[in-house]
Amino acid sequence: MKLFKFVSGFLVLTVFTACSSSEMRKEEQTQKNPDIVLMRTINASRDRVWKTWTKPEQIKKWWGPRGFSAPVVKNDLRSDGKYLYAMKEDSSGKLFWSTGTYKEIEPFKKIVATDSFSNEKGEVVPGDAYGMPGLPLELMVMVTFEEVGPSQTKLTVRHSGFPPGETAKMAEMGWNESLDKFEAVATGKALR
Repeated sequence: MKLFKFVSGFLVLTVFTACSSSEMRKEEQTQKNPDIVLMRTINASRDRVWKTWTKPEQIKKWWGPRGFSAPVVKNDLRSDGKYLYAMKEDSSGKLFWSTGTYKEIEPFKKIVATDSFSNEKGEVVPGDAYGMPGLPLELMVMVTFEEVGPSQTKLTVRHSGFPPGETAKMAEMGWNESLDKFEAVATGKALR
């Protein structure tokens, strides 16, 4: 069940609206293919938040919900560059791979990328490979970084094309846990 909490890399990316770090509200969208949107205000500079999101050594510290780690992070951060992440369930040791292609990058401002399940070679595989039939082969994720103060950044993540239903709800829970880890890394606070 933990897999449904996070699914794959950006794949189930859900975004928060948090004026403070734990206050959230879900943005309402159409029933057919809702966007999942989360916003969080991070008490760190935009430069630090950007680096925490994009640098492999930083991504490894926060990628995945509680009970997961990220042993493999490859990130070719450029237009048409690719990423390949492995998320490891700590209790079983099972790896879940995800990949995507960067479609648009505005340094320190915005990232737009595809997101898909993959194998360890970065070849796209259907959700069935991880016990999740019915998920699209490719989704889109947009992440924005907005400076809101000298040492505050609003992080917004929009995941488009994710099917509605229970899997999306579980994904949101997983992303909340992952972004808690992200915020701890970006602000230099110890994880609880």
